[in-house]
Amino acid sequence: RRVLDLAPVLLLIIGVIGSIYSGIATATEAAALGVLGAILLSLSQRSMSWQSFTDSIMGSVRTTAMIMFILMGAGFLSLAMGFTGIPRALAETIEGWKLSPLALIAILTVFYIILGCFLDGLSSIVLTMAVIEPMVRAAGFDMLWFGVYLMIVVEMAQITPPIGFNLFVLQGMTGRDMGFISKASFPMFLVMCVFVVILVMVPGLATWLPEVLSK
Repeated sequence: RRVLDLAPVLLLIIGVIGSIYSGIATATEAAALGVLGAILLSLSQRSMSWQSFTDSIMGSVRTTAMIMFILMGAGFLSLAMGFTGIPRALAETIEGWKLSPLALIAILTVFYIILGCFLDGLSSIVLTMAVIEPMVRAAGFDMLWFGVYLMIVVEMAQITPPIGFNLFVLQGMTGRDMGFISKASFPMFLVMCVFVVILVMVPGLATWLPEVLSK
């Protein structure tokens, strides 16, 4: 019975994700379809009232405004870091060490986690990729694999204090203090560390599906 009650929600999720991967809709359009589907689902189940609808709208506005202010602050900090040249200088220092492939990945993991403590993910990538990308190619890593690895490491960095972007988002949504949020996020950080190790040991996890789809 409970599984059947969840079926409409699962279909909605599959529909949103499926519309993106099938090329029917962009991510933004799929999000709009998801909102419309959720509203229709609530109406069909008679679980929506005018009060809950307005509360949802106001909650979305508050969350969006909060995230935009965080992004603005992160943008100013990223701009300042870019002018100082610190991220690029650190990347060039790593390049000069002439590390083995595995040592390079280990150092890059630590590097991006530390960098993510002070920069948003996109800025961390943009400010360092000009130096890091040739280094990774020379070490013999598949660039598709490296892209997946980099996304995981950057997301790890976004839950590391003091300026982990996602920590501020969670704090704004829950109202809890930063210490509590950081402790609660730490198990997720460890899980992602384990996944990075598995990804290094089994590169096919990142490359198998794209290779199959490209044939």
